Amino acid sequence: MNAKKILILSSSHLCRNPRVLKEAAALGAAGHDVTVLTLSTVEAFERMDAELAASQPFRRVTLDYTARRPQARWENFRQRAATWGARKMLRWLRWETAQALGPARALLRRALATPADLTIAHTEIPLWAAAALIRAGRAVAVDMEDWYSRDLLPEDRRTRPLKLLARAEKFALQHTRYVSTTSQSLADALAAAYEGSPPVVLRNVFPLQARTRLDRKTGDEPPAFVWFSQTIGRGRGLELFFEAWIRLTRPSRVTLIGGGGTAYREALLRPLPAGRQAFVSFLPFLAPTALADKLTEYDIGLALEETAPANRNLTIGNKIFQYLNAGLAVAATATAGQSEVLRAAPDAGLLVATPEPAVFARQLDDLLAEPARLRAMQAAARRAAEQQFCWERETPRLLAAVGQALAVGTSEPLKNFPAP
Repeated sequence: MNAKKILILSSSHLCRNPRVLKEAAALGAAGHDVTVLTLSTVEAFERMDAELAASQPFRRVTLDYTARRPQARWENFRQRAATWGARKMLRWLRWETAQALGPARALLRRALATPADLTIAHTEIPLWAAAALIRAGRAVAVDMEDWYSRDLLPEDRRTRPLKLLARAEKFALQHTRYVSTTSQSLADALAAAYEGSPPVVLRNVFPLQARTRLDRKTGDEPPAFVWFSQTIGRGRGLELFFEAWIRLTRPSRVTLIGGGGTAYREALLRPLPAGRQAFVSFLPFLAPTALADKLTEYDIGLALEETAPANRNLTIGNKIFQYLNAGLAVAATATAGQSEVLRAAPDAGLLVATPEPAVFARQLDDLLAEPARLRAMQAAARRAAEQQFCWERETPRLLAAVGQALAVGTSEPLKNFPAP
């Protein structure tokens, strides 16, 4: 195969965006010359990223705002100040700029200085940059893991340039080589909203892990629930779960994995009796490789996405697929995206159709009362990962989309190309 230069852009750390890591590794393994350009803003995550990328078939380049050199510290301060100012202007005057998302111009300049036969844009800032890259004659594809302009809680949306993001999303659907996304529900909604070509569906699945819950013996401890995210906080369905969990008559344990402050954790625990609080534990954010093995220590994975905003309803996040991969039974709220998964693998878990704590509690109690049923669900979950929901089965769709995008060839700079 004639190796092509592929540039993958992300404004997130690799350890917080496994989709980029999987894509880069797959394209590198297929023989392409892959560069991943990201921002580095948190020292602990930078160390995780370096470890994750060390043995991968791609090179990692960062705009490093964690370095301790005086020049790097000044640049970090300058960018943070500019972003703070852009968000204040957005909130006070409704003046939208990409700088409200972070160091947009800096990432675009570095991308333009990096030769590539195809650039694949992930996350918000690269989505915005796609138009400028196309005007410069670049072949560009966009991966929309989320519907960025229709995401986040209301208080967080006030400092997001939502109109700018919506224009960039429409531009991507109509002008890039391809757009990929995470679910059929989201693909259909994006195509309808922006009158563009339907995105390619690339699910947030993972390479099959060697060890699963099925490899661990069932001990004397009560069954264990697990939930994970980058941040433990509001808008993630945890309130619903704990309102149900407090009603359970069967013993169980709960572990929440993720970063975040103590105030929200205390608010979650406060309504629980002291005896119940002892069965809730918290773990810090884990790198993807460590998380996969850690999940095998639990029995039931919680995928508690809410139906609002629209993005949460339509996308399919990492959780449900990591649980299936690890051989955990799944308890999932009936969002449009997660319903896609459990329609395809109905024996792998519970779909919570009515977000009523009492109904949810009965479903969970019934499952905990039948250890054989729980074990059968775990086996069905792993079987679903092996047969449908694993990166080994998703990779050919990625390679086909990239192959078609590269087959179009290069473009000349387009000075009059429409801006989003």
